[in-house]
Amino acid sequence: MTDADTNTPKGDDVQAVERLADGFGRIRQELAKVIVGQETVIEQLLIALFSRGHCLLVGVPGLAKTLMIRTLADTLALDFNRIQFTPDLMPSDITGTEIIQEDRTSGQRELRFLKGPVFANIVLADEINRTPPKTQAALLEAMQEHQVTVGGVKHDLPEPFFVLATQNPIEQEGTYPLPEAQLDRFMFQVNVDYPSEDEELAIVKQTTSELSTTAGNVLSGDDIAEFTRLVRRVPVADHVHRYAIQIVRRTRRDSDDAPDFVREYVQWGAGPRASQYLILGAKARAVLNGRRHASHEDVQAVAGPVLRHRLKTNFNADAEGVSSSEIVRRLVETVPVISEGASTGGRVSQVF
Repeated sequence: MTDADTNTPKGDDVQAVERLADGFGRIRQELAKVIVGQETVIEQLLIALFSRGHCLLVGVPGLAKTLMIRTLADTLALDFNRIQFTPDLMPSDITGTEIIQEDRTSGQRELRFLKGPVFANIVLADEINRTPPKTQAALLEAMQEHQVTVGGVKHDLPEPFFVLATQNPIEQEGTYPLPEAQLDRFMFQVNVDYPSEDEELAIVKQTTSELSTTAGNVLSGDDIAEFTRLVRRVPVADHVHRYAIQIVRRTRRDSDDAPDFVREYVQWGAGPRASQYLILGAKARAVLNGRRHASHEDVQAVAGPVLRHRLKTNFNADAEGVSSSEIVRRLVETVPVISEGASTGGRVSQVF
């Protein structure tokens, strides 16, 4: 019996779930050779990658954000480029530029496109808020359309393509906060926190000795392409869909179901893209953990990284120190879980 949309045998899908779950475990083992701790951050990065989403990593300097992304690229055997965003960076420094080149045999001159660093599978946009909006916007087309346009000509980016951007939450002088339209292009905002005492001890011992370790390759680009298609085929029951939508709708203060703390602290809520990413993230998390369907728990696990950068808090929240992460946490606690059969049909799609 096959999936009518993909003509892929169900047995093959089951085996693919097992291979992806096994690959996830091996990726974590390889990353652990270089990165100490940060298991939740690593899981969220991989969920976004297998959902074909982009990530914004927020954390103070020195938490190995750049090293983590570079090591992840090594485990996935993908091309990796790092762009250090600075105030004088121009859009052409990212996308590439056209130059005039002379043909030595004919003597004719022609325009030739030189690809910029965005032409890679994984692009690290380091300190993305350090560059002006004109240059930040150069990433918008690349992130959304997986292409860049230079001189009226469209150039396709390599597949798979992921943008992993970092941002320092402390220094605000000389920075350019990302506009909401660009923030919404990131599937996840991943908060990178300080390590525990034991983890910090391991970090110090590992990085101050002569021993050096590198992460080995686990998955190829073809594997990643296969697994990203697999994530899309993961079935989700109607009541789980409706549960995710209700969480997002209650972030909007004008919604009839919005709780009092949302009306008090939220200026703007999340849009429909948040609902899409909640379901996609839940699907990816399910298969990474070896399960063949997504559940409420998967939606709850990805609610924080999906929603925290999509909520615009107001003056009341700023004055009382209420963060968007706190609002999301309270929403997950208060939105009732919809039982199977309570929504229309309550069925799980027949895919696996």
